[in-house]
Amino acid sequence: MTAPEVVRSRLAEDLARARERSRSLTECVDDADLVAQHSPLMSPLVWDLAHIGNQEELWLVRDVGGRDPVRGDIDELYDAFRHPRSTRPTLPLLNPAQARSYVAEVRGKVWDVLDRSALRGRPLEQDGFVFAMIAQHEQQHDETMLATHQLRSGPPVLTAPAAPGARTVPAREVIVPAGTFEMGTSTDPAALDNERPAHRVTLPAFAIDAAPVTNGQYVEFVADGGYRRPELWSDRGWAHRMSAGLEAPQFWVRADRDDWAHRVFGVTRPLQLRRPVVHVCFFEAQAYARWAGRRLPTEAEWERAARWDPVTGRSRRFPWGDADPTETRANLGQRHLEPAEVGAYPDGASPLGVHQLIGDVWEWTSSDFLPYPGFAAFPYREYSDVFYGGDYKVLRGGSFGTDQVACRGTFRNWDHPVRRQIFAGFRCARDLAPGEGDV
Repeated sequence: MTAPEVVRSRLAEDLARARERSRSLTECVDDADLVAQHSPLMSPLVWDLAHIGNQEELWLVRDVGGRDPVRGDIDELYDAFRHPRSTRPTLPLLNPAQARSYVAEVRGKVWDVLDRSALRGRPLEQDGFVFAMIAQHEQQHDETMLATHQLRSGPPVLTAPAAPGARTVPAREVIVPAGTFEMGTSTDPAALDNERPAHRVTLPAFAIDAAPVTNGQYVEFVADGGYRRPELWSDRGWAHRMSAGLEAPQFWVRADRDDWAHRVFGVTRPLQLRRPVVHVCFFEAQAYARWAGRRLPTEAEWERAARWDPVTGRSRRFPWGDADPTETRANLGQRHLEPAEVGAYPDGASPLGVHQLIGDVWEWTSSDFLPYPGFAAFPYREYSDVFYGGDYKVLRGGSFGTDQVACRGTFRNWDHPVRRQIFAGFRCARDLAPGEGDV
């Protein structure tokens, strides 16, 4: 195949995989479940489904394809900026049958648009950017719908093989040398605007955990009174801990006086101590780090640990190199419904020996969500620009619920520091003592 045909084939695979996942997440429950709001933090599943179709129609059918609207009367209903999640159930939404019919009709037209696109010319279509953007958008909503499934009550409806156990024992921490590296990207055709442009960043040496913080480590923090010691929390974090009544990560329940269990997609089972902790907010991560005598890494530190190759000095697309993720490198794509044990993916480690930077759990960083130097909004301000400078902290690395099209070493996620329903965990970092780490 020619280069454009290779790109076209890959885009088709990405779009098809996203749609199959959307279908699986919405067809495993009945219509009453689809239209219900399982949490005021989340939309009804049927809203997410029709919103996926509406965005696909706006960008691919109308803009790229230049075709008449499929449903020009529903744009306002599925505009995420017009209606907060808590009020979406009150809108005259498409019912489940209508939503399924709508997304199927849109996708049918999209296949023809993809076949006809030259995948070059104006920036929107160059190298298939807009098709990749839509595939990423659908997968991001699929992860949101997966989080809604975690919040729903009732019998379990999702199944998947258990995540793998450890294959190696990572070191406790890795020292990352001082130096300058390239952060972000100007060349990845699928990269979104907030990942751009590539720019040089200089950092002092620092130490970073070789793996995410585990449930077992977090149990020690809880047992040591971590939720009852205000000195471990920021003022704002303690205020939130008190007002929200936080006592442990979300979905943890007491199995008995000494042990914890947790609820995972409708199933309650003993806490797996060697798996990364998940469903903690930024303030909880920050408090743990202080308890451990450490801190959260900055976004730049996380990316240097994930992308910088000390042999070549270049920044790679993923910790293991530029090749796509595989089942042996990272826990992605809802292949499992939980994080894997620490040490489960030695093939995915960075050259410095930092493990599980991609997949398993989104990792909180200490950084606010801000634009890179030279940022330019593309193709619309509402993707990133309107969020800069707000009450958001950056998360990196993706989770077990993130698809590979929406996860790379430069990918930036962001959320409010109080959020816990997302599949978020963390790892710690620390400054080095004078002379420590000198070669």
